[in-house]
Amino acid sequence: MLEKMNGFTHQSVIDEFEATTKDAGKVQVETLGKILEENGEAEYLQKLGLNGRTDPESFKACVPLATHPDLDPYIQRIADGDFSPILTGKPITTISLSSGTTQGKPKFVPFNEELVKSTMQIFRTSYAFRNREFPIGEGKALQFIYSSKQSTTKGGLTASTATTNVYRCSQFKNTMKDIQSQCCSPDEVIFSPDFHQSLYCHLLCGLIYREEVQFISSAFAFSIVHAFRTLENVWEELCGDIRDGILSNRVTVPSIRTAISKILEPNPELADSIYMKCSGLSNWYGVIPELWPNAKYVYGIMTGSMEPYLMKLRHYAGKLPLLSADYGSSEGWIGANVKPWLPPELVTFAVLPDIGYFEFIPLREKPEDQELEKTGSTLNYMESEPIGLTEVKVGEEYEIVVTTFAGLYRYRLGDVVKVMGFYNSTPELQFVCRRSLLLTINIDKNTEKDLQLAVQASTKLLAEEKVEVIDFTSHVDSSTDPGHYVIFLELSGEASEGALNECCSCLDRSFLDAGYVSSRKVSTIGALELRVVHKGTFRKILDHYIALGSAASQFKTPRCIGASNTAVLQILCNNLVKSFFSTAFD
Repeated sequence: MLEKMNGFTHQSVIDEFEATTKDAGKVQVETLGKILEENGEAEYLQKLGLNGRTDPESFKACVPLATHPDLDPYIQRIADGDFSPILTGKPITTISLSSGTTQGKPKFVPFNEELVKSTMQIFRTSYAFRNREFPIGEGKALQFIYSSKQSTTKGGLTASTATTNVYRCSQFKNTMKDIQSQCCSPDEVIFSPDFHQSLYCHLLCGLIYREEVQFISSAFAFSIVHAFRTLENVWEELCGDIRDGILSNRVTVPSIRTAISKILEPNPELADSIYMKCSGLSNWYGVIPELWPNAKYVYGIMTGSMEPYLMKLRHYAGKLPLLSADYGSSEGWIGANVKPWLPPELVTFAVLPDIGYFEFIPLREKPEDQELEKTGSTLNYMESEPIGLTEVKVGEEYEIVVTTFAGLYRYRLGDVVKVMGFYNSTPELQFVCRRSLLLTINIDKNTEKDLQLAVQASTKLLAEEKVEVIDFTSHVDSSTDPGHYVIFLELSGEASEGALNECCSCLDRSFLDAGYVSSRKVSTIGALELRVVHKGTFRKILDHYIALGSAASQFKTPRCIGASNTAVLQILCNNLVKSFFSTAFD
């Protein structure tokens, strides 16, 4: 029997999704019409001569493709307090900040009520499909969610990360109740000014309510892995808190101490049970089902830059399924995971045709014998004119272009996706990579995916010595002649010199881009350098970004550190243990 959720049922949400996706093309035209009607008075659209027209043909003829630098002057005016209709008909009152880990500083993105509505729609849709496959009962969720610092722009607007803007909306709590995802932790923990104290208390609350926890989640897989790495170090202290009913002195924020005191009581029996279970684990394998026996799955974004954490997450989860969350960005949502049984590596996202207007730039790589243009920022793809949502073809790759209710028009997200199929008439997308280049010196072009694959290949050598990669990043060192790639690895233990030398050469050999290989052979790119850093280095990088205002739950380890990102580069260099150079092309 389907359970009602505040006036709707799981099935009603699925039925609505079925209806919307059956004629996705028509819904897209209607959605674009709504966006342009609501924002027709916006200065940006007026300047482009749209003159109130709302049809796709006029829209594409008048409005050019845009990137963030194109819209940034308009967004900056809004942030500075210009409340005239600049990008939207209604004033923008809140600014979202991107994670900022890519460029070293966050971007400003408009945030409004429509984005809140689409977020709740995505949450309900994916939950309805998820709960059909993996039903959960009444209970709680152990959610590692954190707010970021809120700041105020020059014009008095609140600026915070997209996740924090969502968490602070009244609709968020109502939706979490609807979809049986109420957090174990009180609000004071979520909105704590101190991330580490918040994480400790999330773990504590999760253990107090361990029998009630139905699933474990966070926005990103990284946050879940980080939480359980922390648990490995603080579990005995947590047991002590539960045994005595007194919160650890490590938690100093008064509001958190007050909130936790209301739920923490002396419970020696629970403490002993947790102690026995943790003591009996083999290298923490399967800790999640062991401590949370009623958890049905682990849930969070597990694609793209989160893929490197899957192995460790599976280790902690044991046989519990990993369910990948939905596809979106700080700019807005795109699709929901309506096939939750697929493993994260194969997950697809069905585009919701009524939450924005979507176009797709067909991409195919330029032939290797064609002269490569040095862009420094994008892969060398042959591009065609953007096509509509229902015109994409299965098996082809595209860059996504979005038009949102929050004032982004024909905005290039920079994401490359592959169409894996259709759900009714809306495409099911698989995330491929960010289009931006991470590593390039001359004609070489390596993406985040290329870096991930190279590190993945090298981890097999380290695994033979029972050493795992905790995290990694890269850097192009142009101070040498020729320039060369630098890969930073933080390891779980000590590996032999021989293994690390072989690991370094393996990394070098694993970059298969023809421009890189040919450049290495003729020494126009120098030998790859592996730099092993002290344990805890990447936690210092996380702390650095949190201090700048990033939310821990939205944090993504930057996979390439540019020369301008001096603070993070300094953290890495200050924590160097050993350095190795590849002999792969000697």
